[in-house]
Amino acid sequence: MTASGTSGHGAELAGYGRLSELGAVVVKSLSDEPWPGNPAPRLHPLSTAAAGMINSVGLQGPGIAHWLEHDLPELLDSGATVIASIWGGTVDSYRRAAGLLAHAPAEVAAVEVNVSCPNTDDGMRMFAHSADATAAAVEAAAGCGRPRWAKLSPNTFELTDVAAAAVAAGAAGVVLANTLSGMVIDIDKRRPALGARRGGVSGAALRPVAVRAVYDVRAALPAVPIVGVGGVGRGTDAVEMIMAGASAVQVGTAIFADPRAPWRVLHELRQWCEAHGVQKLDELIGAAHEP
Repeated sequence: MTASGTSGHGAELAGYGRLSELGAVVVKSLSDEPWPGNPAPRLHPLSTAAAGMINSVGLQGPGIAHWLEHDLPELLDSGATVIASIWGGTVDSYRRAAGLLAHAPAEVAAVEVNVSCPNTDDGMRMFAHSADATAAAVEAAAGCGRPRWAKLSPNTFELTDVAAAAVAAGAAGVVLANTLSGMVIDIDKRRPALGARRGGVSGAALRPVAVRAVYDVRAALPAVPIVGVGGVGRGTDAVEMIMAGASAVQVGTAIFADPRAPWRVLHELRQWCEAHGVQKLDELIGAAHEP
């Protein structure tokens, strides 16, 4: 799949490959109302470009009603399976956002409940830092009328407890993991490089953290489906996520450097499986947990 926040709200990637060939397109997180996001600058590459980037976009979006009318139709025309992603500043805002999706077309197969974005102006606090708050947000999103996936944060030592709370509240699976909270200083200007000061670290630098998150939650909750995300830029990265316990994988930051990355990763994953005699992904899911 594509990862939320990295391929826009609609069919922006359709010019680079058939969206119907991907597991799903996960759109950028949307709220019940339009949201302006954070001040510029919003993106900054890490010192080694291959390591990824730090961003503080701040969840800019047109709101769900606008998305349903203006962006979703073209995305559906492309043949994509769509995963909506929602966020909110309060439990009630999650409830309102989910309610707006209740009558979305069936091709919107699931709703990712993003409780973990650190890029709002009070970004050191988020629902995903609390099991109770996460459960409240996931439960409030039940009105969407389709499976809910809880997108969680690696920025907590209580990750497995938060994941368990999300599942108990009705999540059909969890997405691991969102960005790692960080900061970059512009040493020439002597101030933070991002307009919102702090941001979320993504890309290859995040991958070991995301793999650990997937592994830990798989060990604690072996029956819960996991979507692995964070620094996947090659087929072998996807293999690693799957062996850690992911049932599916999202490609995100790699798209900024190569918009064809999701298709390339999928192709490389198939090549790796063929070369290693793997007939079904079930043979790999959680394989790193075997004695």
